[in-house]
Amino acid sequence: MRPTRILPALALVLTFSACDYTESERIVGGVNFDVLFAQPSLSEISAIQADWASRDVSSRSARVEFSKTVQSGDKRYQVTIVSHTVAGPRHMGGVVYPDGAEPGSLPVLVYLHGGDGGASVDDEALALIGLFESTLGEMVMVIPSFRDEALRFDGRTFTSEGPPSPWDRDVDDAMALLSVALDIAPAADPDRVALMGFSRGAGVALLMGARDERVDRVVEFFGPTDFFDSFVQDVTEEALLGAPRDLPGLDYLNGTFLQPLGAGTLAIDDVRSELVRRSAVLFVDGMPPVQLHHGTADPVVAVSQARSLIRAMQREGKTEAEFEGFLYEGGVHNPLTLDGSILRAAAFLEPVFQTP
Repeated sequence: MRPTRILPALALVLTFSACDYTESERIVGGVNFDVLFAQPSLSEISAIQADWASRDVSSRSARVEFSKTVQSGDKRYQVTIVSHTVAGPRHMGGVVYPDGAEPGSLPVLVYLHGGDGGASVDDEALALIGLFESTLGEMVMVIPSFRDEALRFDGRTFTSEGPPSPWDRDVDDAMALLSVALDIAPAADPDRVALMGFSRGAGVALLMGARDERVDRVVEFFGPTDFFDSFVQDVTEEALLGAPRDLPGLDYLNGTFLQPLGAGTLAIDDVRSELVRRSAVLFVDGMPPVQLHHGTADPVVAVSQARSLIRAMQREGKTEAEFEGFLYEGGVHNPLTLDGSILRAAAFLEPVFQTP
């Protein structure tokens, strides 16, 4: 079955906001959900943008932790594990590029992983390169870990320092790692940069696209986009009542924000700001072209998150060239269940991969 393709011109199809919640005085675990999940104000959004603008996301004290040439198929790749500090913590990332490429000749694809378990260069990055090179050609791939997580390669484990900061400082670290990659990979073309994220990493990719002017295109697979919608409200209710779901990033959000909020030791405005800064739907005006893929039966990240981003793009008046959304009937939290999604992603990335 072909997926439902949502075009920006169909703005009248979905007109209500996932942030609008009309049931009055919904109190859960001592928290007023009407206040917590009220539509964010322009001042709240502007405050987050000002905070982002004030951050130092430059890379410092970069060093090579490990480097090796590997054979994958009929090609040889240089794999370099680097570390660098970003406003304190030391962050680990991988940079992969083919041997013998001309300086400045290759586009850069930043791969942003899903889950809380870190990333594997062997099992994920090299596999993704093989999947897309046959269609798009050679590339430089950049693989951030996230704070307090592992990056694995060649039987070794490299762990980024913490504390964790899902969907927030994740972006800072990925932006800084991109800078390192552009410095150490001679083949990288700084004017051709794309992001591809899955699940948690898809949310990071959208937010990085909104913050980093170097990014030309973003492909996101089943990522969180709106921390004010009904899905997040349900997840928050369960957490406050002592039965949190097993979801990426939730342990951190629950322990750092939700439980203190329920206990009355953290103000609701402080938690709202954390929801705002993680809600890509509030920052679509600054994004490059985006392509979305989401299954309607996703048991991890509800399809309402995709629909919220679709509505935000439609309200912003994004054209078909600026946004593509694909919903896959019966698809779950796995790109292999989203029939044709990889080919669509490759076609969407093609302008970045074309030789200038």
